[in-house]
Amino acid sequence: MTSSAAPPPAGPSGGAPSAGTDKGLKGGALGLFASAVIGLASTAPAYSLAATLGVIVAIVGVQSPVVIILAFIPMFLIAYGYKGLNQVDPDCGTTFTWASRAFGPHTGWLGGWGIVAADIIVMANLAQIAGQYGFELVGAEGLAKSTLWTMVAGVVWIALMTWICYIGIEVSANLQKVLLTVEVAMLLVLAVTALVKVYSGTAPGSSLHIAWSWFDPTQIRSLDAFTTGILTTVFIYWGWDSCVSVNEETADRTRTPGRAAVASTVILLCVYLLVTTSAQSFAGVKTTGIGLANPENSSDVLSHLGNEIFGSGAGGQALTKLLILMVLTSAAASTQTTILPTARTTLSMATFKALPANFARIHPRFLTPTWSTVGMGLASIVFFVLLSRVSENLLADSIGSVGLMIAFYYGLTGFACVWYFRKVLLSSARTLWTKGIMPGLGGVMLLYFFVYACVVYAAPDYGSTSWTLPFPPHWQLGGVFVTGLGGLILGAVLMLIYRVLSPAFFRKEIIAVSAHEKDEEKRS
Repeated sequence: MTSSAAPPPAGPSGGAPSAGTDKGLKGGALGLFASAVIGLASTAPAYSLAATLGVIVAIVGVQSPVVIILAFIPMFLIAYGYKGLNQVDPDCGTTFTWASRAFGPHTGWLGGWGIVAADIIVMANLAQIAGQYGFELVGAEGLAKSTLWTMVAGVVWIALMTWICYIGIEVSANLQKVLLTVEVAMLLVLAVTALVKVYSGTAPGSSLHIAWSWFDPTQIRSLDAFTTGILTTVFIYWGWDSCVSVNEETADRTRTPGRAAVASTVILLCVYLLVTTSAQSFAGVKTTGIGLANPENSSDVLSHLGNEIFGSGAGGQALTKLLILMVLTSAAASTQTTILPTARTTLSMATFKALPANFARIHPRFLTPTWSTVGMGLASIVFFVLLSRVSENLLADSIGSVGLMIAFYYGLTGFACVWYFRKVLLSSARTLWTKGIMPGLGGVMLLYFFVYACVVYAAPDYGSTSWTLPFPPHWQLGGVFVTGLGGLILGAVLMLIYRVLSPAFFRKEIIAVSAHEKDEEKRS
């Protein structure tokens, strides 16, 4: 593995690079379409729907379409925060860099850690799904049910996707275009076929005609169901920020990534709303049979629906196999696009001396992060193997805990946007809305979900595992809460350790005030 670590250009702090400086990545490699594809692929639309649609319906019933819409709101608002910050500070560290400027190095470091930790945790689940669906695709049902063999296949998937990310951003983007095309096309075929059968009278007896009440949030049975439903649904939108993390490799880096982020969230809303509404219309919401609330189908709604929607004929079986392939490619695509932002976050952190310098190395030919990319792949493999060998229940709870980290670093970005632009918010109505009210409101909403999730997840009967504190008062806590909050606490401990080893960043000697802020201070 050949790599180089050419020193970055000096910044205003006397030798340290300033945000948005050239880190050696391949600039101008991505356009608006490629950036949006990366944002969409990172959310894994097919896999996300397969894994969470049943859970959402079990919580809110026929109101699942309106919950899809409501969960979109904080994502859309935060996307505008990303867009505003990227316009003035297009750094691949995103939340890490922006929060460091707004609130100081310690907050910024934790924001960067939130991205890294969330991505490593979710990689374990994506690898498991990729391994399982890979075997199902070739009819190896026995291997698909084997923990050992799905683990082996998942490790191979992570290694393969890491290699693709290593050899170039353009290769990664071109592969994503192919995978995402298959994914979205199959979701549209599934949705249209389901609706045609419902309104032609050939759907099962449990089918329902679409009603306006499905889009009425006041029909949700309780505030608890309302909040839990949105909290669960927010997860399926997560990942669009990947298109901003590759901003330094994008043409027109101050505008394109932000536009791609906003476009990605809107496209996701359309896809999710269509598939959710059509699936609910076809299968209904009963807890038996093909009903979406049937707990036996909740972990894989789409493959069960595929058999019913496409039928048992030769053509139907072929489409069902293609549906399985779609979920497989969805997980694989998301595996790849999860490596991309994490590698670039650690690259930026190392460039600003918040991590060891080796993580700032760039390959001289591929112009991709070397240690950061390979390190992300290895960390994901170790975490996946460890949890797979210890307990499948622990693995399941670790995935649930990702929601806490998503709410943490997305919300932090929203607040950072408001504080960063605080001196110019009243300069125009547009600035006030897009850089103040919208990201601030998104941050408040995600803060509420974070606190609420902590309360819900802390219940010992929530999730598949529970832990008892080894010290008085020996409280018993849910495994999802322990994993999520424990992951953030681990980040704080690592930050304190690294502050001792390399204090320059934490003394505010590295990340300086940007030229934008200096100009605004002069005008004020």
